[in-house]
Amino acid sequence: MSFRPLHDRVVIRRLEGEEKTKGGVIIPDTAKEKPQEGEVVAAGPGARDDSGKIVALDVKAGDRVLFGKWSGTEVKIDGEDLLIVKEADILGVVA
Repeated sequence: MSFRPLHDRVVIRRLEGEEKTKGGVIIPDTAKEKPQEGEVVAAGPGARDDSGKIVALDVKAGDRVLFGKWSGTEVKIDGEDLLIVKEADILGVVA
């Protein structure tokens, strides 16, 4: 990918949602919710603090993260649907 996010922004690839419920009912595409879990593809260098120093991000490429339902901006880069969010919109890293 030839895209590098700036400051405290993170590029996320959404993970696919469930095809079935736990009871075995198949969920049609029109009824599926967009997943709130994804994999970090790229991360910016970090935001600047009040003194001008760069504060590094807590996430890195390859991390699996949870993010807010209405967070970020959806973009298409190299034919792939991705999400760009600020680090503050990421709720946590899935271990």
